[in-house]
Order: sequence, then structure tokens, then C-alpha cells
Amino acid sequence: MAEPAGRTPAAGLRPGLQALRRKDADVLRGDLVGGLTVAAYLVPQVMAYAVLAGLPPVTGLWAAVGALVLYPFLGTSRLLSVGPESTTAILTAVAIGPLAAGEPARYAAMAAGLALVVAAVCALGRLARLGFLADLLSRPVLVGYMAGIAVIMIVGQLSPLTGVQVEGDGPLGEIRSVVTGLGGAHLPTLLLSLATLTLLFVGARVAPRLPIPLIAVLLAAAAIALLGPTATGIATVGPVPAGLPVPGPPRLGLADYTSLIGPALGVSVVAFTDVVLTGRAFAGRSHDAPDPDQELLALAGTNMASGMLAGFPVSSSGSRTALAKATGARTQLHSLVALVVVVAVLLVGGDVLQALPRAALGALVVYAAVQLVYVAEFRRIAAFRRSELLLSLATVAAVLGLGVLYGVLVAVGLSVLDLVRRIARPHVAALGFAPGVAGMHDLSDLPGTQPVPGLVVHRYDAPLFFANAEDFRRSVHRAVAEAAETAPVRWVVLDLEAVTELDVTAADALIAVARELAEDGIVLAAARAKRELVADLEAGAVLKAVDAARLYPTIPTAVAAFHAETDPPSAGGAAT
Repeated sequence: MAEPAGRTPAAGLRPGLQALRRKDADVLRGDLVGGLTVAAYLVPQVMAYAVLAGLPPVTGLWAAVGALVLYPFLGTSRLLSVGPESTTAILTAVAIGPLAAGEPARYAAMAAGLALVVAAVCALGRLARLGFLADLLSRPVLVGYMAGIAVIMIVGQLSPLTGVQVEGDGPLGEIRSVVTGLGGAHLPTLLLSLATLTLLFVGARVAPRLPIPLIAVLLAAAAIALLGPTATGIATVGPVPAGLPVPGPPRLGLADYTSLIGPALGVSVVAFTDVVLTGRAFAGRSHDAPDPDQELLALAGTNMASGMLAGFPVSSSGSRTALAKATGARTQLHSLVALVVVVAVLLVGGDVLQALPRAALGALVVYAAVQLVYVAEFRRIAAFRRSELLLSLATVAAVLGLGVLYGVLVAVGLSVLDLVRRIARPHVAALGFAPGVAGMHDLSDLPGTQPVPGLVVHRYDAPLFFANAEDFRRSVHRAVAEAAETAPVRWVVLDLEAVTELDVTAADALIAVARELAEDGIVLAAARAKRELVADLEAGAVLKAVDAARLYPTIPTAVAAFHAETDPPSAGGAAT
């Protein structure tokens, strides 16, 4: 789908500001209720994602503040909720763990530094206008990637959910560790985890409009307060710093920032793809869809703010965006309402935050992870084409087997490979006339379709480039050989409507085809070449091998020219 031109910064906030000036009660009420509901969901969720990233829970709130402040003024989506998100959280943990050497202070600084490097990568991407990269991940690859991420998220929470010390390399090793040590699980922690998970799943089904995550963690905190953390032995968040952190860059050296460039590229690809695809999914109309290039700038700004507030990389949240829409939010004013709530919680809610059980936050992560496994999508993909299901499953295996960062690269590579595979061996058609039907058609499409004796009209349904140049060349000779079984071939007309461009390898293939056909006494002509393609044909010296006079605007004019040259008396009738 083509992106609308002219989507400017604050495109999602501007309608809300206009409603504020007009005192439009319906819009303002929707944004107020939506913002309050999103905030109720966001507070425990982003704290859980901070834990997932390997950071203190309050870090999630700090990161959310930066995103909520800037996205309404930089972004182009009316509903998108930007802030800490599960995928970027786990990418942060995977990237920073080996670099922090087990030092909590350094770990936090590196996480904030990663957000700053992600901001720089996104800003450079905006300057280079790389918004089109959002389309590189196919749907099957995305479905498989998210399923793999979900498994890693769940496995990462097995320790806080059970109280078992988890060891092992990779998800399989960690699962084996938990199963082996399950006999030593901390029973109160396990029971609280199961109760919280039950409430999350049942509550979401029974009362989907209520802030069930907030209710669940508050009930868990209340239970700990009543029983006493000492009596239960259940780990809690602990002391939470009051107020907001002083803005400023983390204390890192140039070597530290350099080591973060690789991970930042992976995080940027995932975050950007997530923002654009989620924004598109929740756009009410096509012209409300986010502008990819502007979203790169918005991601740069929100990650810069998160890094300066000691946060970690941020992206968009599909669950919070869906909640905003379901509760009536219409513009980015709802994000500003949520911002006020988050700041208030940071200023006066420290006592409540420190009583939150880590097991409840772990349950919230598991709940979010389950939402990332689209079982119905796997079924739909399997029903559509088995090769695409294999692509999804291969992506799951890559994420689980190679890790998240390499899984990102493999996911992009698989998408590009699938694209190349499709256009490297596209559909090829020989065209003819069907009784009673105007125009020329694929010989295999309509009953009774017959070719013009002595003429091959050949259509190659893909752009021509290095990966399919030889396939194109073979397809022309194959079409000539098949047609020659019924009548000597005198002309070949290439229908170039689907050939939107070509590279130098394809130009060489066209030149070779023209020379080889000429050696056999066959004329090569072309029809329906677009102006840009004609320029490429000239630049590639193809028009030195193919007479420019044999470039025809339509198939009928090419067929008429064939008849005029080979059988003048019948030319007019056959062309029609």
C-alpha cells in the first residue's frame, strides 16, 4: 500500500488540539478515558518490561515518560502508544548482558546508551529516507519472529514465576534447568504466579475493557501487604526512587558506544517495523496510516528522550494501542493524559510500586508473550501456502536457535530471500487470441486460445535483474521451441508491461537473446515498455541490438506490424 504523502509531525495530535479549541466533548472524553485506561495498563506493564530487559522496574516508567512526551509531537499516528515494549526489552537484555560484565550500574548505563545509539541509527535512516525498509519483513516471517520472541519471553520469566534458580544456555537449556529444579520451587511464589496468570487470562475474556493487568498486580501487592513479605518469602520490587531522573547522557566512553552499534541496528529494525505495522493496523483510513520516514524521526526522538532519562530502547505497543482504540481514544491527546498519570505515579506512588511482587510482574510478561503467538495466523498461512508456513517455522527456529539479535537478521534475510525466490522464477506466458474475447491472453487461461502462426508473444511477469536474467533468456528460447512445433517462428514480441526496470545483467541477457534470435532469422520486437524502461534499454545498449523502431506502444500494434511485414494482405484483419 502506498504511503500517503505529506504526513507531518504531530499529525496524530493536531486533531485533538483542534477538538480542544472547538471544545468537542466527544473527542475529548474519548481521549481522557482512553488515556487513563492506557495509563492503568501501562504502569505495571512497562515495569514488567524493564525487569525483562534486566533493569530495575522503575526504569520502565522513566523510559515511558520520554516516549509519551515526544511521540505526540513527532509521530504521525493518531492512536499509536509508544514506549517500552516486550521485543525491544528482550533485545536490550540480550545485547547488554555480555557487555555489562555483571555490574548493575554499568548495565543501566549501557541500556540507556543503547537507546541513544538506536536514536542515532533511526535519525540516519530518516536522512537516508529508508522508510521503505518497513516492507522487507513478510507476514509469515513476522508471525514466526513474534512467536519465537514469545517463547524467549516466557522462558525468561520461569525463575521469578517459580522461585527456581534457572541456568543453561538458550531456551532449551533454561527449560531443562527449571524442569530439573521444579522440586525446589518456592510454593508461595508459584501459587501467586498461577493466581495472577488466571486472573489475567480470565479477566481479559470476561471484562476486556477493565485494566485487568493493573487490578491483578494491585491485588497481588495487597496480598503481600496483608500476609507480610517476610512471612511469604515472595520477592517484591523493593525501594523505588521518587521523582524523575535528572536528564543527561549515561557515562560511557566512545568504545562503549561503538560496541552498541551492532545491537542498535537490530533493535532499530525491529522497533521501526513494529511501529509502522502497528500504526497501519490501527489506522482508521488509508490517509491516516503513519508515514514511515517521519516515524523514523519519531523513533529517533523518543529513544533519545528515553536514553537521556536513564531508560532503554522503546517502540510501539500493540496491546496498549488496541486498548486506546477500544476505550474511545481518537488522537494523541490520550498519550499526554497517560503521561500525566505516569508522572504522578513516579512522584507520589513509590510506596505502592515497591510492594509489587516480582512474580506478578513476571506473570504479566507471560500474559503479554502469549498475545504474540498468533495461532490463527499460522493456520491461515498453512492453508494459503505450505512454503510460507515453512518460512514462519524457520524464523521461529532461527530466533530460538541463534538468539534474538541474529534472529532479526535471519528474519530480514528470509524475507528478502523469499522475495528474490518469487521474482527469480516468475510466471511466464505465451499469448494468443481467444474466440469472442478482445485482446491477447495467456494460452492456458481461456479455452480455445490460439497463438498467431509464426509469432511468439512472450510475457515475463517480473522486473528483470541479475537473479532472473538467465531464467528469462531460457524462457524465451523455450517459448520459441514450443511454438516452432506447429509453425516456423518469424517474430518474437516481448510484452514488457510487467518489466518495470532492469539492471545491467538483464540488459546483457536481452542483448544476447536478440543476437541469438537474429542468428536463427527471427525478429525481436517489444511492446508496452514504459518510458523509464525505454531509458534503461537505451542506457544498457539494448537498443543497439533491438531496433528502436520495433518498440511498439501496444500488443495490437506489434501484431499488426508483424502481419504487415510477413503477410500484408491479412495484416489488418489479424490485428483486430
